[in-house]
Amino acid sequence: QEAFGVNHHIRDVADRFAREGYVAIAPALYHRTDPEFEGSYTDFGNVMPHMQAITEDNLTADIRAASAWLTSAEGANTDRTVAVGYCLGGRVAFQTAIVAPVRAATCYYGGGIAPNPARNMPGLLGQVGALHAPVLLVWGGKDAHMGPDVTRAVDDALIAANKTHASITFSDADHGFFCDARASYNPDAARQAWALTLAFFESYL
Repeated sequence: QEAFGVNHHIRDVADRFAREGYVAIAPALYHRTDPEFEGSYTDFGNVMPHMQAITEDNLTADIRAASAWLTSAEGANTDRTVAVGYCLGGRVAFQTAIVAPVRAATCYYGGGIAPNPARNMPGLLGQVGALHAPVLLVWGGKDAHMGPDVTRAVDDALIAANKTHASITFSDADHGFFCDARASYNPDAARQAWALTLAFFESYL
């Protein structure tokens, strides 16, 4: 999910993966504060209390619970599991490749992967040694939230740790460009990123 919860867009994305033959699950990361929360893309203030209530331990527990669900899901091939996330979910997908048995992960403009001293967020780069799956990182060149300093920090950490990854920046895309319900939607970048995501997963499955 994005920061805005498991909303219509995220349910649609899960359906898109299902149409590609995947068994798909979109965990509600705000289930401790409001399991049915769907935030407005124009009211980020309403999202903040739910985001701020999240802890890394809780995310790890949710990731492992989702992984356990997939292990028991009818029709699922548990040796061929992948993770994908957008915005907040991009960070969660990266964390999933650290703590759960996935074959690959794709992270769209994932905030919180790199450290954010202004928000006292340590990020996940100190844990890249435990990363056990290839990662595709997708960024927007016009994303003011995650500029070149952030993307470079993530890339440098993965290179230093000798981790298999690809980093793609769509120069004319902004944060949230994959979401067709947001003002920042970029249909060309979204279409190309979708194809890259499917190809990346297929390479490791």
